[in-house]
Amino acid sequence: MFKAIAAKAHEYIYLADGKVPDPNRNAPGALTGKVDTVLGILAWAGTAAGVAGVLITGAMMAISMRRGEGSEHMGRLGMVLGGCVLVATAGPVVTFVFA
Repeated sequence: MFKAIAAKAHEYIYLADGKVPDPNRNAPGALTGKVDTVLGILAWAGTAAGVAGVLITGAMMAISMRRGEGSEHMGRLGMVLGGCVLVATAGPVVTFVFA
């Protein structure tokens, strides 16, 4: 059983004469335009969600302070800001990793 697994792993490690394939990266123009449109909409929606999250968290903090209630809004604000950073850096991170 181990020999069969090792043989299969050997096939995946050494592809086509030991060379790593380099696929063609040219996508069709019609597809590229549609994907760019969808990604633009998603980036806009992510930014809008981040702004809304910060505003909602700020409003909840203000209401809690006025009522004299203590709560953990700073943790929620940290999560919202972390999401904003993730949305803002998604494009550059993917470009760095895959380009």
